Amino acid sequence: MLGGVMMRSPKSFVVAVRRPDDSIAVRERAWEAYLPGLKFLRWPIFRGALVLAESMHNGYSALKFSAEQSMPTGPEGEAPEGESSEGSAGSNAMLLTATVLMAALFIATPHLLTYGLIRLFHLGITTHNVGFHVIDGVFRIAILLGYIGAIARTEDARKLFQFHGAEHKAIWTYESEKPLTVENARGFTTLHPRCGTSFLFVVVCIAVLVHLALIPFIPPLSSNAIVNQLLLICIKLPLAFPIAGIAYELQKVSAKASCPRWLKWLMLPGMWLQYVTTKEPTDAQLEIALLALERALAREEGRSAVQDGVVVYPSFDLALSA
Repeated sequence: MLGGVMMRSPKSFVVAVRRPDDSIAVRERAWEAYLPGLKFLRWPIFRGALVLAESMHNGYSALKFSAEQSMPTGPEGEAPEGESSEGSAGSNAMLLTATVLMAALFIATPHLLTYGLIRLFHLGITTHNVGFHVIDGVFRIAILLGYIGAIARTEDARKLFQFHGAEHKAIWTYESEKPLTVENARGFTTLHPRCGTSFLFVVVCIAVLVHLALIPFIPPLSSNAIVNQLLLICIKLPLAFPIAGIAYELQKVSAKASCPRWLKWLMLPGMWLQYVTTKEPTDAQLEIALLALERALAREEGRSAVQDGVVVYPSFDLALSA
């Protein structure tokens, strides 16, 4: 997020934002879970897609809060109230829009580009051939790299990527069981195996393997070649959920010390991409990440006396001791 960091624990999440006057706005609330009554959705493989959807929903509300606090319009020192029902509806609408765009960009576009390329150069490859899915995967990776590259060229990208790096350094500090101080966080890398950038790359790789294992066995669905390709895209869409689930489980394993070597190799390209999406943060940015993490942990451990809502603190030290 521009100007802030979002941290979550299993049941809570906290957003901390550095305001223009150098004060810090902190929003604490419960993590909004989807379909909490359906326990099987929290099982391995199932939980990956659900966690992704929840993260996009909660992330949109955090992004909205960050934008409001980075350019406050109210009286000095005043913070907006918690998100309204309209804001929650906006999060769901944003989730739907983002899902459609991601499906179009990373599923439909590479499939149609592959089909068009094969037709243009008369390659004689069909969806029953390995080559089709390899080319499809190459297009997916190219689109992902182009997408990240386009973001990196925007004016606010460096600040955004610095906060991303601060988030990773704060998490490394906690996972190393060191006190959450700026001094301790400085020495850690900005790269982390559970980063969303790495997750996207793993999703692309898993999608190639899943499509290669399933699509060749699907008989022609229509005598019209174009319609047949569109129907195959429709089949690929629901496959995105188990693909995300598999990628999520692999990423969780990759963060463990006992991770198999082959999986570490699979994760390497995603880690390399983080050299683009993370930058070395300033101490002020580290403070924001450390504060967000400390508040999330405090809520999870029952140490927080702060109710759900927004509080503005004049300094990092006062916020940490509150």
